[in-house]
Amino acid sequence: MAAIRYDRAMLSERPHRVAVLALPAVIPLELGIAAEIFGRDPHYRLTVCAEGRSASLPGSGLTVTTPAGLEGLKRADTVIIPGYEDVDAIMSAAVLDAIRAAHARGARLVSICTAAFALAAAGVLDDRPATTHWRWTSDLQNRYPRIDVFPNRLFVDDGDILTSAGVTTGIDLSLYLIRRDFGSAAANMRARGLVAPPQRQGGQAQFIERLMPDASGDELGPLRDWMLEHLELPLDLGTLATRAHISRRTLSRRFREETGLSPMAWLADARIDRAREILETTAEPIENIGHLTGLGAPVSVRAAFHRRIGISPKEYRAVWRESSTSATVATAASDSPPDHRLPKIRTDRRRIGPRPEAEGSPGSEKQKRGAHDAYNGAHWLRDRDQADVPRA
Repeated sequence: MAAIRYDRAMLSERPHRVAVLALPAVIPLELGIAAEIFGRDPHYRLTVCAEGRSASLPGSGLTVTTPAGLEGLKRADTVIIPGYEDVDAIMSAAVLDAIRAAHARGARLVSICTAAFALAAAGVLDDRPATTHWRWTSDLQNRYPRIDVFPNRLFVDDGDILTSAGVTTGIDLSLYLIRRDFGSAAANMRARGLVAPPQRQGGQAQFIERLMPDASGDELGPLRDWMLEHLELPLDLGTLATRAHISRRTLSRRFREETGLSPMAWLADARIDRAREILETTAEPIENIGHLTGLGAPVSVRAAFHRRIGISPKEYRAVWRESSTSATVATAASDSPPDHRLPKIRTDRRRIGPRPEAEGSPGSEKQKRGAHDAYNGAHWLRDRDQADVPRA
């Protein structure tokens, strides 16, 4: 029921008051995300706050001066806390008291990235679901075992407290807040102004460098290396135990001691990591991925991706290959002298993907399928019907 208070702008004619709390060593990009999105939206009235009206910026020697101190949180309907660099930093008693006071009087609390640690230190996340940057989800769970940490969520909505994953997921969460407060039309309009998708599919796992955990021991290192070289083979526990010259039970125990996973769970993550690498760096047809990685039939590959990554292999390739292509085009353009006589680039459907050959010519059907896949991949972030994000 707590979430209902904020839906559709709380039916209030006055602007929704947002206080952005900049903590010491605040991450500039995350501070900028909150200030840009809510400071330029007429539905909101923004105040940037900091203890002592100033906050340091990491790595630059610069300090941001704010128009308000901690008193700026007292009248805010929503308090947004951008992430900060050092999750080991000890928050001052005044900051923690201000967060608790805002929560106690009914303000909505929002954290971006590592700011979940500040909410946790204030005690307001106890017995609640939350998330943070994927690098720190395990640390957050270990430090604060009463929090139900969701490591693969882009953000978690628990009504009056919302937490997001790392950095740019602050945009996702901010647009979600606008949608929740003022509806899809307002969120879509703001997203267009930001040149950002109104909603992103999938979770944090698609951004993790690799799913396989780092090993804490080397006794089974040669076996893991051999597994990585033979992912396409139908490996089972018996095969691996024979290879390591130990019993299945001993293999399972030692493997878990070194990696935190069972041998087959580690193998499954290794195969998905290899599939991600192929999708990111090659044009290998998706239907071949299972054969090359040992994941099996295409339906099994899709199921594995949805279970561990949160999106399909096709969607994953669209995200990462499109990013790589955009970066290449941008680099080439920056290296070339300006030429205002160049024709404008068309972006309509007719020019997405390869030009199909004439009907009946060799390879025409294959190229048509390639054109269709390229079109779907290039436009998977287009405006779509907006559905509410399930509450955690």
